[in-house]
Amino acid sequence: MGRDFNFSIDRGGTFTDVFAEVPDHEGGSTLKVLKLLSEDPNNYSDAPREGIRRILEEVTGKPYPRSAPLDTSRISSIRMGTTVATNALLERKGERTALVVTSGFPDLLHIANQSRPNIFDLEIRSPDKLYERIVEVDELVMIPLGSEPNQRNGADAANNARLYAPEGSIRKATTGEVVCVRREPDLNRLRADLQSVLDDGISSIAVVLKHSAIFPDHEAAVGRVAQEMGFQQISLSSVVMPMVKMVPRGFTAAADAYLTPHIMRYIQTFQSGFDSGLSKVQVLFMQSDGGLSRVEGFCGHKAVLSGPAGGYVGYALTTKWEGMDSEHMQAIGFDMGGTSTDVSRFAGSYEHVFETTTAGVTIQAPQLDINTVAAGGGSRLFFRAGLFVVGPESAAAHPGPVCYKKRGGVLAITDANLALGRVLPEFFPKIFGPAENEALDAFGTNAAFAAMAEEVNAYERQQGRPPKTIDEIAMGFVTVANETMCRPIRALTQMKGYDAAAHILACFGGAGAQHACAIAKSLGMKTIFVHRFAGILSAVGIHLADIVQEAQEPCAATLTGEAGQEQRIALDARLERLEVVVKQQLEQQGFSLSQIKTERFLNLRYQGTDIAVMTSRPPDGDYIKAFEAAYVREFGFKLDRGVLADDVRVRGTGSSKALQTASGNNISDPAGLLPQPVMVTSVYFEGGGRQDTPVFQLPTLKPQHKLPGPVILIDKISTIVVEPGWVATITADGNVRMDLAALSLPKTPSTPSMTSEQGTACDPIQLAIFSHRFMGIAEQMGRTLQRTSISVNIKERLDFSCALFGPDGSLVANAPHLPVHLGAMSEAVRFQVRYYTEGPGKEEGLSEGDVLLSNHPQLAGGSHLPDITAITPVHSGGSIVFFVASRGHHADIGGISPGSMPPHSKLLVEEGAAIVSFKIVRKGVFQEDGITRLLMAPGTLNLPGVKGTRNLDDNLSDLRAQVAANTRGIQLVGDLIEEYGLNVVQAYMGHIQRNAELAVRDMLKDFSLQQGLPEVGTVHAEDQMDDGTPIKLEVTIDRRDGSAVFDFEGTGPEVYGNSNAPPAVAYSAIIYSLRCMVTRDIPLNQGCLAPITVRIPQSCLLNPSATAAVVGGNVLTSQRVTDVVLKAFSAAAASQGCMNNFTFGDEGMGYYETIAGGAGAGPGWHGRSGVHTHMTNTRITDPEILERRYPVLLHCFKLRSGSGGSGFWRGGEGVIREIEALRPIDAGILSERRSVRPFGLLGGGPALPGLNLLVRNSGHVVNLGGKATVKLQAGERLRIITPGGGGYGEGGEGDPEELDVMIGRGLKRPASGNVADVGLEKGSVLEYRRRQETA
Repeated sequence: MGRDFNFSIDRGGTFTDVFAEVPDHEGGSTLKVLKLLSEDPNNYSDAPREGIRRILEEVTGKPYPRSAPLDTSRISSIRMGTTVATNALLERKGERTALVVTSGFPDLLHIANQSRPNIFDLEIRSPDKLYERIVEVDELVMIPLGSEPNQRNGADAANNARLYAPEGSIRKATTGEVVCVRREPDLNRLRADLQSVLDDGISSIAVVLKHSAIFPDHEAAVGRVAQEMGFQQISLSSVVMPMVKMVPRGFTAAADAYLTPHIMRYIQTFQSGFDSGLSKVQVLFMQSDGGLSRVEGFCGHKAVLSGPAGGYVGYALTTKWEGMDSEHMQAIGFDMGGTSTDVSRFAGSYEHVFETTTAGVTIQAPQLDINTVAAGGGSRLFFRAGLFVVGPESAAAHPGPVCYKKRGGVLAITDANLALGRVLPEFFPKIFGPAENEALDAFGTNAAFAAMAEEVNAYERQQGRPPKTIDEIAMGFVTVANETMCRPIRALTQMKGYDAAAHILACFGGAGAQHACAIAKSLGMKTIFVHRFAGILSAVGIHLADIVQEAQEPCAATLTGEAGQEQRIALDARLERLEVVVKQQLEQQGFSLSQIKTERFLNLRYQGTDIAVMTSRPPDGDYIKAFEAAYVREFGFKLDRGVLADDVRVRGTGSSKALQTASGNNISDPAGLLPQPVMVTSVYFEGGGRQDTPVFQLPTLKPQHKLPGPVILIDKISTIVVEPGWVATITADGNVRMDLAALSLPKTPSTPSMTSEQGTACDPIQLAIFSHRFMGIAEQMGRTLQRTSISVNIKERLDFSCALFGPDGSLVANAPHLPVHLGAMSEAVRFQVRYYTEGPGKEEGLSEGDVLLSNHPQLAGGSHLPDITAITPVHSGGSIVFFVASRGHHADIGGISPGSMPPHSKLLVEEGAAIVSFKIVRKGVFQEDGITRLLMAPGTLNLPGVKGTRNLDDNLSDLRAQVAANTRGIQLVGDLIEEYGLNVVQAYMGHIQRNAELAVRDMLKDFSLQQGLPEVGTVHAEDQMDDGTPIKLEVTIDRRDGSAVFDFEGTGPEVYGNSNAPPAVAYSAIIYSLRCMVTRDIPLNQGCLAPITVRIPQSCLLNPSATAAVVGGNVLTSQRVTDVVLKAFSAAAASQGCMNNFTFGDEGMGYYETIAGGAGAGPGWHGRSGVHTHMTNTRITDPEILERRYPVLLHCFKLRSGSGGSGFWRGGEGVIREIEALRPIDAGILSERRSVRPFGLLGGGPALPGLNLLVRNSGHVVNLGGKATVKLQAGERLRIITPGGGGYGEGGEGDPEELDVMIGRGLKRPASGNVADVGLEKGSVLEYRRRQETA
């Protein structure tokens, strides 16, 4: 007999799925499937090998003993996907690794983009680094000025290139560009440093040198030295992923060095259990890009999505049935597992992303765009302060849900489905209990829900509401979980310009088919597809996947303009060369040319933008046309700019075979009568309650059989719940298609009548649902704004916020985007409400179709002038029932300096155009002339240096985008009102605000008791600005009702400068601080401020006159106010208290960045070093991008050792950032904490203040102070040294003798810093959200 067994295996975290093609008794083949526990050390050492052994025994009838090496004589191929890499990354259990990096950048991957992962987490928990040791290489490669006029080279480019030519050796880069080697690597010193690493037992290194993607020579030299010295794993970033961007390329190399040895050890362990014949078996592994790789090509950074990629390929290639239009099919993959759910999209081609973050590690490599949310069958269930909460914590496999019958089991979604009758223990694997041989424990689940029902109903009685049954409670949790999973699907489709309702829901995974009908209905989908092997579809996808080879190189080509044709020819030649390489690699693996397909790509972007689109070569070869079409689809328009190519890429595939259909199913055979159900069971459905539901075994059903819901279809690996209103049809291949039969179903408890008392009364289940829906409106408004805007600030930096407000202007939902916008937008909306109801606009009023515009900080609730707010009333029945608003940071609004953020402004007019109230849209007509006059107005005042906006076209385009975002918000609010009724929607607006209010009141009461305050007690805090201006705060807490008065009496007067802060900034700082101190996740809305009374004296620093300059107040004083609020509550020591605003430019170029510092320590944690804190979270430009686009050289970006405050918990360290000008430019710095040190708390020491130094060419060093503008000559450097964070608690750091004393003062113990705390989420939707939160 020959080799006639083919195995495809998905080794997951909990279960291992085996899909095997095996010989039948008629000379053909058939299929076998198997599911077993991934870890069962009492019975077997390796689950995939055990699965192969069991199937070989079953089919051949011969024994394959576990004690002997597995006989491979019948095995043709083994294909495997594995979570080994993902788990090692999440749990930080990879190889001991060292990082080798350009000198001056030892903390490159610690600082990364300087943003924090959770804006409300004062602890700033981040995963541990992947490397233990750092080796700096003394080398320097830079890009000299060129002769072509542009923003980097200047208007007089040729002359600049001649006058300011650098010293060093000129070399040619792989892109054809010119680089200058200022310093060759010091290899002798490197050898000594690497020997120390080897001596420490570390044999794996990751190497990332600046500009190595285009000039790899120095990395290659380092690699040769390391190889000679005996390092076992050498991951050169220029080889692992040769793409420009030093930080993600460095992370990718680090991940490769950290994971590849770990994976190789697992593979060796797996292979060691087979006999010597394994060398004749084709062994392949699934990669994150959806392709298979041989063992020798399978490496760490390509393995992170190995398992989920199989599921993507599985549904992409099997979602089809007779008669469907497969050419235009669009599908959403929905893979619901135990701890998380993966969602993705397929529409004829695999959708890849090239930079994603997993477990805090940004990986730069082709990966399928699979978005993971922390909601799965194991998601835990909580009832918190009147709110049903699902996850993100998971029960995991141990202890697992209650029904797993393990000690310590907790209620989870799996328990809810069991309680509702959607999971049937009779047909579920008997692998539970102490001996792992028992069925699911329905009795234990019901008992646990009965206990929860007592807690829920005790609360319901307090609120005067009737009790809930166990069914209602379990269904409530399922409904909340469904909405949690719907949000990323909406985001994934809308973000790219697609309609979710136009897609098929391709459902797979262990739990997905139990939720599919509700998910699809909520998204407006009318068709669901469930493959007959849905429970193991990842293994099926691995069976179907192609073998993939890729080749990629960086480039720097302009496809448009005079040189465009020549550049395109050169790029075609490079692509052809890469294609030859890829084909040769596939031929060496045994594929003939007829089995090989190749696809060419150019990574294209518009000049001056950062959004690149990996563009496949279209049939007509016109890459530009294809790029523009993709850009228009995603963003709604194209730009009149040059098109640049950053990378060339070729993807080659060796074709796989098709999956055979289920034996015996033939569409020509009549379906016949339905078989008798194996049982009828009671299942609870939303809106219908308990219903008798027939249960059919899927293998007994034939093509064309139709089964109207309710019905349950089962086989040994999956359970499909067909809800009422849906009809299941068995396809010719034995799969299940479900179609929505009734397009308008009766209202259910989730859509109560607007006239019913039950509908408007607060229900804890609906409270959670509305919280998601309101937040979803704000999020979708944001995606519309990003898609339709044009400026880099809004489209790419995502410097905007969108929110929903009540008819009085109170905040209902504000997606947590920018901390400085939180709460402040409500002040802007409330001002407009007053303006048009009791102010100058009363007579005119607000009509349907009006859109209001404002930005005045002192008079109209603004933050600073570049932040313009568009506000639109939502009308219903002739009344205003809601407001929607969007605030965007405009790149220029006029004033005395480009960017409208001058360091030395004294008057508001010097900062740009100020708008109190203007109808930018009047009864549906956009008022372009009127807004143009307002934006240009500062230039008509004849004040020295004051100009109107310098970028009117971008202003107008972005304002139209803000109007479009508001229009989208109105549509979504209208849909919500139509679905639930106005009374219900407005009632839940109030309920959600009261829920947040309750959380804040509880926090204030707890703090008062913890501090031993009297029933009405006061705490104080004070700090001062660098100029000596005090910020004083007295907080009086009334424990009787949990209210507080925040009184800033004693704060210094308005200053003759720009560090004045309007009241809205103080409100933002307060609401941000309160949200941080409420330890549980609560909706962010006006309820947070309801218990708070704020008193700010007139004409003080925090309430300046209408003409005072305020730009520094938004970016500097806001940080100090936050420090003072947190100080009053002893919540955290001072953070750096600054944003370190740095600008440079000339008449043709401008650049702006904010720079990280140290975070303050707190009760239970050390302050994070090199991170943005509190009111900002902006990302910083990658070193290579900065140097490629601007006339500067970054010499250093590292932590400032010793700058954090001492204490029981030490403060975080600031950073040192040193930039050299390559030609004369103007530079400005707007900063604080240059004389007043960030304070410590409760005995903790203060941090070091910051310092701004100018280093002249002569070596002379000048202290610039906190606020300065300077002309930098070529070669001169600006060294910005940022403050650290204060320490917390007296005593030596971590002194065990002091610990009990600190705990006795009500302080929590230090957190473990587990990576799981950061979350499992990943994918393009998460990347979008993080970009927005780091604008």
